[in-house]
Amino acid sequence: MITKFLLPEDRIPTTWYNVLADLPKPVPPMLHPGTREPLTPADLAPLFPEALIAQEFSTEAEIDIPGAVIDVYRQWRPSPLVRAHRLERALDTPARIYFKYEGVSPAGSHKPNTAVPQAYYNKQAGVQKLTTETGAGQWGSSLALACSYFGLECEVFMVKVSYQQKPYRRGLMETFGATVHASPSELTDSGLAALAADPDATGSLGLAISEAVEAAVKSGGRAKYALGSVLNHVLMHQTVIGQEALLQMELAEDYPDVVIGAAGGGSNFGGLVLPFLREQLAGGRSVQAIAVEPASCPTLTQGRYEYDFGDTAGLTPLTMMHTLGHDFVPPSIHAGGLRYHGMAPIISALKDLDLLQARAVAQTACFEAGTLFARNEGIVPAPESTHAVRVAIDEALACKESGEARTILFTLSGHGHFDMQAYIDYFAGKLKD
Repeated sequence: MITKFLLPEDRIPTTWYNVLADLPKPVPPMLHPGTREPLTPADLAPLFPEALIAQEFSTEAEIDIPGAVIDVYRQWRPSPLVRAHRLERALDTPARIYFKYEGVSPAGSHKPNTAVPQAYYNKQAGVQKLTTETGAGQWGSSLALACSYFGLECEVFMVKVSYQQKPYRRGLMETFGATVHASPSELTDSGLAALAADPDATGSLGLAISEAVEAAVKSGGRAKYALGSVLNHVLMHQTVIGQEALLQMELAEDYPDVVIGAAGGGSNFGGLVLPFLREQLAGGRSVQAIAVEPASCPTLTQGRYEYDFGDTAGLTPLTMMHTLGHDFVPPSIHAGGLRYHGMAPIISALKDLDLLQARAVAQTACFEAGTLFARNEGIVPAPESTHAVRVAIDEALACKESGEARTILFTLSGHGHFDMQAYIDYFAGKLKD
């Protein structure tokens, strides 16, 4: 009985996969926030280095991964694919459950897969500092780590409720060398406006993005902005997950019927699913792709598919996406990384093309699933990751009812070692849906 399916370092993908090359119809272009005309590469120059802008607009199927990035990836990639034998037995299901475990990275999640190349390309362009936002802190800690590797300063605007809930995640960012502010802050016009409207504002990812973008633009050319999800190049960087998983499923002599990922902005979900959809779009085996979001922030399941800003203040380009509105402030659930008003244009387009399904699940049901998973597989999932665990368990229980032995694959996008207060609150009955 094999539990872990491992690849050697020489099987780390050498290219990222760009799904834009294979979609049956193009994703609608981003629009300039001022003119509402299609965005040009030059419009993004104040925020991103030339190499990342080129990737954002590229329609090439594969983009080479620089050797310096692969050298850093070697610290944790390829990540393991694990057969969840104990969970299967606990559920008494005929389903085969696999998870791709991204919590083995130094920052404890999938986020370094894009933080490292973003820091690399900025360093190559002579940038001195990166600004960013973070919800639960997974992205902020990953970018802080990547900046420390490449000798860049890092400034993080952390959603205030997470800043207060997750002091150890903040401490990790500071250990890696980042400067961390609670958002809304008094350091930007966007933050000051939010505090003037509500001095007790708990913040949102949209507002933290506004602050980070403003700080980069007003840096006098020293800083650029880095985004941890949503944009095309970010999802592309994450496809190392799914490319490895395809090879590992071959080692397991199996293939998923269902592929599941938690979805806040879409990078974790896209990273796993897009390489499998590549196979499907090329005439190979099809998969049921399920994006899982919080019921309290139901972007894909209840949001409108329309152009909207990526941030609260309206500083970013408009993108065609499923959105709850850029001024939407979600409840203060523990899964801070999923509390975003919009969804990646690529994921939104896939939903519009009926190439994926979306499910919204309640917070307490997710922690119930995360606890069951931890007690059987020995890994405490991050609150965001419990959403994928919840639906994987639901699918396995459906197999138990039907007697069908389907293969289920999901991303365990990060561990919850810095999120234990969330589990303490769950056990104490303090969580609300």
